[in-house]
Amino acid sequence: MKCVLLVLLAFVLALPTATDAALGDEQAYCAQLAAMYRRYVQNGPGKRFDVEASVALDDCSKGNTATAIPVLEKKLRESGFSLPEEFKP
Repeated sequence: MKCVLLVLLAFVLALPTATDAALGDEQAYCAQLAAMYRRYVQNGPGKRFDVEASVALDDCSKGNTATAIPVLEKKLRESGFSLPEEFKP
């Protein structure tokens, strides 16, 4: 019985670590997309201010990656860029 409880406790304690790692990967991927967007698209010649991209960049910096990543991916693809390798949760 004690062995089962110890295994269950170890699993419960390891769960947040796995979730944190996935969130860290997601945040790193979002930051990578944001850096690419800022460097190659945002400051490109003849570019106008893009409200949607600006909100996505802000969301990314605040950790709201679920809404930021799809927008930044779309903006980079529309500008003809290949995306970096996506994170694997």
